Amino acid sequence: MERNELKGKKVSVIGAGRSGIAAALLLSRKGAEPFLSDHAGISEEELDGLRSQGIPFEQGGHSPRVHDADLCIVSPGVPLNVPVVRTMEERGVPVYSEVELASWFCTARIIAITGTDGKTTTTTLIHRICETDGRAAGYRAYAVGNIGVPFSSKVLEMAPADVAVLELSSYQLERSETFRPDIAVMTNITPDHLDRYGGDIQNYARAKFRIYANQESWDTLVYNHDDPFLRQHFSDERVCPSRLVPFGIHLDPEKTNGSVFLEDGLIMSSVGGSRKEVAGIDEIMKRSFRGDHNLSNALASSAAAVAAGIAPSAIREALLDFRGVEHRQEFAGNAGGLEWINDSKATNLNAMRQALLATPGQVVLIAGGRDKGNDYRLITDLVLTKVTCIIAIGESKMNIAKAFDGIVSVRTAGSLAEAVSLARSIGSTGQSVLFSPGCASFDMFTNYEERGKLFKQLVRELDSC
Repeated sequence: MERNELKGKKVSVIGAGRSGIAAALLLSRKGAEPFLSDHAGISEEELDGLRSQGIPFEQGGHSPRVHDADLCIVSPGVPLNVPVVRTMEERGVPVYSEVELASWFCTARIIAITGTDGKTTTTTLIHRICETDGRAAGYRAYAVGNIGVPFSSKVLEMAPADVAVLELSSYQLERSETFRPDIAVMTNITPDHLDRYGGDIQNYARAKFRIYANQESWDTLVYNHDDPFLRQHFSDERVCPSRLVPFGIHLDPEKTNGSVFLEDGLIMSSVGGSRKEVAGIDEIMKRSFRGDHNLSNALASSAAAVAAGIAPSAIREALLDFRGVEHRQEFAGNAGGLEWINDSKATNLNAMRQALLATPGQVVLIAGGRDKGNDYRLITDLVLTKVTCIIAIGESKMNIAKAFDGIVSVRTAGSLAEAVSLARSIGSTGQSVLFSPGCASFDMFTNYEERGKLFKQLVRELDSC
């Protein structure tokens, strides 16, 4: 699709979340005729914005009008197999993602990040590195995509010298047909969203692998060599058309050329042929990070930055200045002799596992929400050694209670507030209360941010008692 081809085109946008609203506004600015359709309701604030731009919309269902379209843009939260999308395809209407749409108008360089875990932290780190470098080099860096700011809402601000640092979920990649990042980053692949992908991790991985599908030989793919799934996949270099740059805590640089690795307590790079020191592990870990998974995120970010031609001095400065990301193993306060940790972004078991490993000492774990096909047996041994009690909430609370019955004490709570109160009464001085749900938030909350903010508010209220 050429940019000028949109003028006068009828474009149906399915889903009125952040991405759908941003897509409709972008389409309107580029001369298309968008029609926004949502099966649920649209907030009054968003309705006012649509009305002010003269964008027609409907809510509470999809009328026949939605199918009168030259093409269709689907918000990432809309499943592939819903009737309205199936009908579009049956009628031969091209269906694209919001990311695909935005990419048609992006003149900036693109660094795109996907994977099961670590996407947001890695995206934030790369953005900070690019900001640091950009202050001296005279370009701007934008953090967009799944990080909370739709790509479509910022793309027209970007100049060719700028950098779009784009976090991508598998949902956003599903309908991306021509999207091509200059640098793609893959953090890992572990079971997640299997309810959407028919219980098959290969289907999930195929969606993720679309991040490099359109890359050229001069582009770069950065991948986690420590991750067994990715290591096996990229053992055949022919699967990827671009230059491969592996990174890893356990990577042997003698066996892997052009990589980012650890050596003698340092993050090192051999990308470009010569070894360069990036940063000392101890200095960044004590300032900014906790746990091997965050060290891996630092390696991923360093690899992407080196591939982008950013000097090690700017990378080190940004790593040292980093103070973490909200809702990712975030210190929420001390109350009742306990340390409270907000890890609301943990929406799958692997993220929960990483949080448990990174939290020192014994833990009271608050977990649960909307289950995405979790196999809780995968973390049984870790729970047995780290957790003194699980407080289960949400739709999955009975599944959690059943999975850990006889392994660890399990209590259930009807709300997050009740769970926090229980945790305070159960926890012993010096322990941590880790809120790491391991599940999606949509059974009780709009998103993980709302869930995490409530947890922090509840902890503050405990502290003031």
